[in-house]
Amino acid sequence: MCLALPARVVAVEPATDMAVVELDGVRKEVSLALVEDVVVNDFVLIHVGYALNKVSEEEAQLTLALFAQAGLNGKPA
Repeated sequence: MCLALPARVVAVEPATDMAVVELDGVRKEVSLALVEDVVVNDFVLIHVGYALNKVSEEEAQLTLALFAQAGLNGKPA
Protein backbone atom coordinates (compact mmCIF):
# COMPACT_ATOMS: atom_id res chain seq x y z
CA MET A 1 0.00 0.00 0.00
CA CYS A 2 1.28 3.46 -0.89
CA LEU A 3 0.51 6.65 0.98
CA ALA A 4 1.08 10.14 -0.40
CA LEU A 5 0.89 13.12 1.94
CA PRO A 6 0.03 16.69 0.97
CA ALA A 7 2.63 19.28 1.93
CA ARG A 8 3.24 22.98 1.23
CA VAL A 9 6.22 23.94 -0.93
CA VAL A 10 8.45 26.40 0.95
CA ALA A 11 11.39 26.59 -1.48
CA VAL A 12 12.07 25.63 -5.10
CA GLU A 13 15.44 25.08 -6.76
CA PRO A 14 14.66 24.95 -10.51
CA ALA A 15 18.25 24.20 -11.51
CA THR A 16 18.19 20.89 -9.62
CA ASP A 17 14.46 20.06 -9.97
CA MET A 18 14.21 19.91 -6.17
CA ALA A 19 11.99 21.60 -3.60
CA VAL A 20 11.65 21.82 0.16
CA VAL A 21 8.19 20.99 1.50
CA GLU A 22 6.80 21.47 4.98
CA LEU A 23 4.13 19.59 6.88
CA ASP A 24 3.36 20.15 10.55
CA GLY A 25 6.70 21.91 11.08
CA VAL A 26 8.75 19.15 9.44
CA ARG A 27 10.73 20.06 6.32
CA LYS A 28 11.90 17.60 3.69
CA GLU A 29 13.67 17.92 0.34
CA VAL A 30 11.73 16.29 -2.52
CA SER A 31 12.18 15.86 -6.26
CA LEU A 32 9.96 17.81 -8.66
CA ALA A 33 10.89 15.59 -11.62
CA LEU A 34 7.30 14.35 -11.97
CA VAL A 35 5.47 17.69 -11.60
CA GLU A 36 5.61 20.86 -13.68
CA ASP A 37 5.13 24.51 -12.74
CA VAL A 38 5.52 24.16 -8.97
CA VAL A 39 6.04 27.41 -7.07
CA VAL A 40 6.40 28.37 -3.41
CA ASN A 41 3.11 27.96 -1.48
CA ASP A 42 1.75 25.30 -3.85
CA PHE A 43 0.61 22.06 -2.25
CA VAL A 44 1.95 18.79 -3.62
CA LEU A 45 1.35 15.15 -2.81
CA ILE A 46 4.64 13.59 -1.71
CA HIS A 47 5.67 9.95 -1.66
CA VAL A 48 9.15 8.50 -1.05
CA GLY A 49 10.93 11.75 -1.83
CA TYR A 50 8.95 12.70 -4.95
CA ALA A 51 6.19 15.22 -5.54
CA LEU A 52 3.56 13.26 -7.48
CA ASN A 53 1.16 16.08 -8.39
CA LYS A 54 -0.16 19.44 -7.28
CA VAL A 55 -3.34 19.72 -5.20
CA SER A 56 -5.38 22.66 -4.00
CA GLU A 57 -4.92 23.95 -0.46
CA GLU A 58 -8.51 22.94 0.26
CA GLU A 59 -7.91 19.36 -0.91
CA ALA A 60 -4.69 19.20 1.12
CA GLN A 61 -6.45 20.39 4.30
CA LEU A 62 -9.32 17.94 3.80
CA THR A 63 -6.88 15.07 3.33
CA LEU A 64 -4.91 16.02 6.45
CA ALA A 65 -8.16 16.25 8.43
CA LEU A 66 -9.08 12.71 7.31
CA PHE A 67 -5.63 11.48 8.39
CA ALA A 68 -6.17 13.10 11.80
CA GLN A 69 -9.59 11.42 12.16
CA ALA A 70 -7.95 8.09 11.34
CA GLY A 71 -5.31 8.68 14.03
CA LEU A 72 -2.45 9.32 11.60
CA ASN A 73 -0.21 12.29 12.30
CA GLY A 74 0.50 13.14 8.65
CA LYS A 75 4.21 13.89 9.13
CA PRO A 76 6.42 12.91 6.19
CA ALA A 77 8.92 10.13 6.79
